[in-house]
Amino acid sequence: MKALSIGLGIFILTCSAGAEVFLETFDDGDIIEQWQELIILGFGPLVPRSWKIVDGHLQSLIKDDDRVTRLLTIGDEEWEDYDIEVDVKPLQKHGPAHIVIASRVHQNQEDRTWGVLCTIGDTPIPEPKSMALCFGGRLLDGDAFLHYERKPYRSLSVGRWSHLKLSVHGKLLTFWINGEQVLGPVILEAKQFLVQEREFLFSDYPNGKVGFGVSNYSVLFDNLSITTGDDIPKSVTPRTKLATTWGNLKQF
Repeated sequence: MKALSIGLGIFILTCSAGAEVFLETFDDGDIIEQWQELIILGFGPLVPRSWKIVDGHLQSLIKDDDRVTRLLTIGDEEWEDYDIEVDVKPLQKHGPAHIVIASRVHQNQEDRTWGVLCTIGDTPIPEPKSMALCFGGRLLDGDAFLHYERKPYRSLSVGRWSHLKLSVHGKLLTFWINGEQVLGPVILEAKQFLVQEREFLFSDYPNGKVGFGVSNYSVLFDNLSITTGDDIPKSVTPRTKLATTWGNLKQF
C-alpha cells in the first residue's frame, strides 16, 4: 500500500474503521510541487496570479479583474469516496467572484478532463446574483456542463474565515458552508443528451482527484483536509505528469 505524500506540510492521520485524513496546514513554508493547476470557465484574458505560502497560509493574489476559475488539483484518478474541507478567507473582491471545491476530476477515454464542482459566489448567468452551485462537465473545454443543484446564498465575507466542506460518497454529493448543509444530497447519475447539436455522455463520476480554487478574489486558504473511506488511496500522480507545478506558479 502507498500513502499520499505531498510535502512536509502534510500530516497523515489514521482514523477509525480504516479511514485516513490527509491534512495540509501550509505551516512549513515549503513549495508543494505535486499540484496541477487547471484553468476553467474563462470569460476574459488571463491575468497574472501568484500562489505562495505566507505566514502559514496559501495566498492567492491578483491585481486586476480575473474572470477565469483557477483550480488546483491533487490525488489519484482512482480515488472514489472522500470528504474535502478547507478554510478560506477572501481578502479582496475584484469583480464577480467565487470560491470552488472540486471532486472526481478525471480524464475520459478521449483525454477530456471532467469533474464535479461546487461553488459559492457570484453567478453571472442568467443574471448576476450570489449562488451556491453544483455542476459537472468538461472542465477545460467549457462547452458541456450539467447543473445539478443551485440555491441563492450570500457570498463569503471579505476579511473573515469561512469553512467549506464537500462530501462525495457513491453517487451522493453534499456541500456545506460554515457547518450548514447548503446543497444536496445531489445524485450523480449518468445522463446522455445533445448540447449544441452534439451528443454528450455525462457519467456518474465514479472516481477522480480533488481540488479547490478561486475566481476573481485575492484570498487565503488553510487547513485543507481530505478524509478517505476504508480504502487507502494510491499515491499522488507523479510530478512528471503534471501540467503546472508550484515551482512554475511562483514565477508570476
